[in-house]
Amino acid sequence: MIDRRIKFRHIQCFAEIVRHNSLKSAAQHLHLTQPAISKTLKELEEVVGSNLLVRNRGGVSLTKQGEVFLHFAQMSLAALQQGLNGVAQMEAAGQVSLSVGALPSVAARLMPEVVQAFSELAPDVTLHIHDGPHGYLIEELRRGQLDVVIGRMGAPEVMRGIAFTQLYDEHVEFVVRRGHPLLAQPDIHRLGDWPVIFPPEASAIRPLVERALVAQGVGEIGRKVESVSGAFGRNHALSHDSVWIISHGVVVKELESGALVRLPFDTSLTKGPVGLMARTDGQLSAAESLFRRVLTEVAERIG
Repeated sequence: MIDRRIKFRHIQCFAEIVRHNSLKSAAQHLHLTQPAISKTLKELEEVVGSNLLVRNRGGVSLTKQGEVFLHFAQMSLAALQQGLNGVAQMEAAGQVSLSVGALPSVAARLMPEVVQAFSELAPDVTLHIHDGPHGYLIEELRRGQLDVVIGRMGAPEVMRGIAFTQLYDEHVEFVVRRGHPLLAQPDIHRLGDWPVIFPPEASAIRPLVERALVAQGVGEIGRKVESVSGAFGRNHALSHDSVWIISHGVVVKELESGALVRLPFDTSLTKGPVGLMARTDGQLSAAESLFRRVLTEVAERIG
């Protein structure tokens, strides 16, 4: 039996403190004072009988007990959000919706085909497509704001409590506009001679790109702009002498048309699985089941 002293505010406050890595930021997000959120955390730890968080200069860190409690707290919040979404759908005259997070490579290459095929089979289901960096979309998935996320598999610590179903493998490309001076004498050690559009910290491909560069003896790149935006990267690379490091799926059409050209660098270390991510505790609706089937069929056709 659940201890009746545990309230929703305890779980919510704890999850927000971890999410923001700060009591102060969590308090601001929840429109509470810092003493109030500190008191709520203390009440929760007294009920649980263990310290869940340790404060330090960098913010807060989870104890072993806190890691266990966080997993189930996130599951509880996600389940509650699903319930609220279900009620909202019932109130909306029986309308059904599905919220899908799409990483840049699948948003550009896979999702247009998936949406078209799914809409033909389920015209009454409203799809909400959300894009953004990997960490953000996974966090929204944990919170129940998204039903599924499609993209690169993240690091083990990020994927905790998340089920992953692989669709295909993908690698990273180094691309430039036609006529770029680096095409005359391709040399990965000359990357720093031009601005580089580099995957940001929150992206799934960042550690893979860094590993590939280190393996080829490339040090820190000074002239770089970090962005996950396909629109920005595409326009900047086409208009300037920048080198764009991005997943193949984002630029496949530009490569096929010749608008962008692949630099002949070894990117084998950047190859990794792309797939569907979902909460392990999620209830599979009829709409999501159909969406998964369509997604798999389209991925097999174009992947």
